Amino acid sequence: MFTKILIANRGEIACRVIATAKKMGIATVAVYSDADASARHVKLADEAVNIGPAPSRESYLQADKIIAAAKQTGAQAIHPGYGFLSENEGFARRVEEEGMAFIGPRHHAIATMGDKIASKKLAKEAGVNCIPGWNEAIDSPEHAVEIAKDVGYPVMIKASAGGGGKGLRVAYNDKEAFEGFASCKHEALAAFGDDRVFIEKFVEQPRHIEIQIMGDGFGNVVYLNERECSIQRRHQKVLEEAPSPFISDATRKAMGAQAVLLAKAVQYQSAGTVEFVVGKDQDFYFLEMNTRLQVEHPVTESITGLDLVELMIRVAAGEKLPLTQADVKREGWAIECRINAEDPFRNFLPSTGRLVRFEPPEQTMFQADMSQRYGVRVDTGVYEGGEIPMYYDSMIAKLIVHGQDRQDAIAKMRAALNAFVIRGVQSNIPFQSALLGHPDVQSGNFNTGFIAAHYPHGFHAEDVPHEDPDFLVALAAYMHRRYRARACGISGQMVGHEITVGEEFTVIVLGSEGRHVPHQVSVTDYVAQSGSSAVNINGKSYKISSSAHLGSICVQGACNGKGFTAQIEHGLPNNPLALRIRHNGTQIDALVLTPLRAQLFALMPYKAPPDMSKFVLSPMPGLLVNVAVKPGQKVQAGERVAVIEAMKMENVLFASADGVVKEIKAAQGESLAVDQPIVEFE
Repeated sequence: MFTKILIANRGEIACRVIATAKKMGIATVAVYSDADASARHVKLADEAVNIGPAPSRESYLQADKIIAAAKQTGAQAIHPGYGFLSENEGFARRVEEEGMAFIGPRHHAIATMGDKIASKKLAKEAGVNCIPGWNEAIDSPEHAVEIAKDVGYPVMIKASAGGGGKGLRVAYNDKEAFEGFASCKHEALAAFGDDRVFIEKFVEQPRHIEIQIMGDGFGNVVYLNERECSIQRRHQKVLEEAPSPFISDATRKAMGAQAVLLAKAVQYQSAGTVEFVVGKDQDFYFLEMNTRLQVEHPVTESITGLDLVELMIRVAAGEKLPLTQADVKREGWAIECRINAEDPFRNFLPSTGRLVRFEPPEQTMFQADMSQRYGVRVDTGVYEGGEIPMYYDSMIAKLIVHGQDRQDAIAKMRAALNAFVIRGVQSNIPFQSALLGHPDVQSGNFNTGFIAAHYPHGFHAEDVPHEDPDFLVALAAYMHRRYRARACGISGQMVGHEITVGEEFTVIVLGSEGRHVPHQVSVTDYVAQSGSSAVNINGKSYKISSSAHLGSICVQGACNGKGFTAQIEHGLPNNPLALRIRHNGTQIDALVLTPLRAQLFALMPYKAPPDMSKFVLSPMPGLLVNVAVKPGQKVQAGERVAVIEAMKMENVLFASADGVVKEIKAAQGESLAVDQPIVEFE
């Protein structure tokens, strides 16, 4: 067994590998860029080596620097994690040639499976179901149309070296096939340096289901059940679960058997994933093979009780798999939500900056410890006070739950999302909450087009309707009553002149542009020792109790005998008297006032914010890469104005109306804040 390994990655996956290595008694070496000098994975590793500037192309994608760091520290093996160089055939070969072990598949398997055309040929030869299509490179748009008509519309035009949704178009007719071919070819060349394009049948109402496999160097391969990954936004997975709520045991067994056939055909060893598209009649077809550990591997670990990272390390060290197919378990139900630093209410724009508060829900399951199950696990590479840099992907953490069944897992996940406190940057937690509250997700009635179909114009606050809006108002009144009672109890009041806390309140839910909604609420039967009260609103009664500390954002309690978890903040930046209540993805800001004060508040005029329509504002924190206009220039609506780079993505800003540029307010290369002016128009 190895005594020291290097992790050629960052963030939560580097921390995940370190956890298993420590359990196995293996020393670890971290690599880090200048931006990650204080990162969590650096602190957890036994040694750390700086490999260059912040941009990944100058650090985490530099194979020479990583191999030099491994030699310098005496590491015997390298674990690539996922992303970066994890599926780079040249890097895997270099590691092998330098006499170190690559904790992943051999380079020939990466090369074969990384080429979508070659992998489909091999899959077909191995007896794996393949989607009807044309797997040779296509040389012209006219040829693409001929093939598409032969396969039968709709068809999918895909880049051979593609991934992450780049170089992919769906065509429903000749015109779309002709234009889609040219777009895919151009996009593929720009993104991957390889403009080969192929065509395959587009499966309608498709579900994305993948089989986790594990192989060793002795020809043994097992499949570790499936994961359902159909909830995707722009071809990026959002929520994953295991097992799938859709496929039958017979389909599961058939998919697993074919995944094993493919793995054996390529002499695969280590962890890998065979991805299938599954139609509405459970007909399934091979999509591609990911020759690495997947982001969503914890859901498989939860239902099987296996540490996949440990198996990868043992196989790389030359050991045989310690289990057969008959030993593979499938117990309970697991769900993973990817918690990303992005603002779902601003079209999921990246959100970078300092994590002012980072309080994950209480963990009862832990990385590398498969003895603890049926609970909550958080995989993360960040910590409170740390930075979310603009140079890498937006993942803050992975939230994993394991339940007795699917409904238990959904309930656990909703409670865990309610308890996950993140401040300083925006997160997609409200969106995850909305997904898990949607009836079709709860019933398992969805496919890969679910998000596009249900949120075609983006995600908005009204897309998270609360099942009982009055509960949020009642909770605001209850918490205000507790705050007031505590204040009166510690204020040192003069005897005979004490201030008593009333029972009648007006809760004003603050709306945009001064559209506020008042609610008459009474809070009675307050018992300080138990923290309980009866709250009456709109003819409904809520018996609420909580022993939560009043300084905590996360508040757990019971309402009418049923437990709840919510987030409550007292005092907002623009209104120190307001309360912010968050529960199940819904947020309200409210003032809790005495009836007289509420009457006076109603007389306050609405102060409109300043008119910023003549400015182009930065929609996110990021680096201003380019300003495409100059003072005095006439600009038409839809014309490019600026380009901002954040979290590995370039975001182009366009003019919303015709105008003349008055002034450039920010310089190229400048780091921008949210809503910072870039260009002013006359």
